[in-house]
Amino acid sequence: MVNSGTSTSSPKRTLFSPNQRTTLLALIPALFLAACAFPPENALYEKSPDIPPYMQDEFAAYVSETREWIATHRVFLTDDHDMEITRNSPFEVRPKTTSNDQPTRGVLFVHGLGSSPWYFHDIATEMARNGWLARSMLLPGHGTRPGDLNLPDYADWTRSVAHQVALLERDVDEVWLGGFSTGGNLVTSYAAQNPEIAGLLVFSPGIEPDSDLLFLAPLVQYLWNWVDVDPEDNVINYQSLSTKASALYYHSVSEARESLDAAPFDRPALIAISADDSVLDPLETLRTFETDFTHPSSHLIWYDDAPAPSSDPRVETLNSNLPDQQISNFSHLSVLFSPENPYYGVKGSFVFVENGQEHMALPNDLSTIWRSGWGYSEPGKYHGRLTWNPYFDELIETIQDVTN
Repeated sequence: MVNSGTSTSSPKRTLFSPNQRTTLLALIPALFLAACAFPPENALYEKSPDIPPYMQDEFAAYVSETREWIATHRVFLTDDHDMEITRNSPFEVRPKTTSNDQPTRGVLFVHGLGSSPWYFHDIATEMARNGWLARSMLLPGHGTRPGDLNLPDYADWTRSVAHQVALLERDVDEVWLGGFSTGGNLVTSYAAQNPEIAGLLVFSPGIEPDSDLLFLAPLVQYLWNWVDVDPEDNVINYQSLSTKASALYYHSVSEARESLDAAPFDRPALIAISADDSVLDPLETLRTFETDFTHPSSHLIWYDDAPAPSSDPRVETLNSNLPDQQISNFSHLSVLFSPENPYYGVKGSFVFVENGQEHMALPNDLSTIWRSGWGYSEPGKYHGRLTWNPYFDELIETIQDVTN
């Protein structure tokens, strides 16, 4: 791994700031009182014997062995086990050509915390149509049950990403990295430290989290087991979150920030983010793009109902308030998916109805619900989570522009 150097323009960040250390000391008694909490008695929250192997010599063997692991250890949510295995397994999409020409450009996608490789199904398919070898990997701890996020260490994540990059580099001349949320942090860190990576495609990157207490995650994981426990009904995304998983995310934030503080990212990058993202701090992400992603071909797509608060000509605003489509604004995950997606699309089989609106009754006719980011509400309208991007075709065009 090659380090891209240091810069004196940005101060190096420490694990805890003075204010955070004061907060930590004040909260320690409360944290210890909470240490007697227990996880739910359910197989979903138990751990598999170990994480699956991820250092295979060939990508095909990695896919095959990972599928077998998921088939053995997954707690299935439906009767369609093959569908659940497929949508949680790593995959690749190769360009279809009339000759035996091999692709010269490749992209490796890394999913977010609790999600799956299938999050990149739509983008990978479109990039393969444009001549790319597109691969989507599985981070250790995913694909089986929420309890398995207690198995990996952060080094398992970074080693697995580095290994998949190395496998892709054997097959193509030019490698790009793509990531969603936590995956965006992992690929940003790797690319920043390895100048042979041609560029980045990151979607709702988790570099700037919307939490002042995330720094507590490394401590809290030793005091109790779960941040949140929800019913598991989504076959491509865990709904529950362990405290160890939160600590892993914190490590990804810290490493990404340290990498960008060391030196700005000077290769092309695309960032796509909703101004109404409830997981991240969109404005800080915008500022990070302006200062830390310096290449003139880089581009940020800002989904909002008002122009982005930026004078950077590389920033583009797309209107997220689309009442004719019953869309009020965009969510954390919606930027990734085509409206045609069979699971998350307009007519997809999964409707993300849970949106923090316990005070309203869910309509019997789900076609009447509006879509938005988490927690958004308007009188008289039930809002579910928006799970597709109405501007998906434009996103693919922008990817082509940035990568060219």
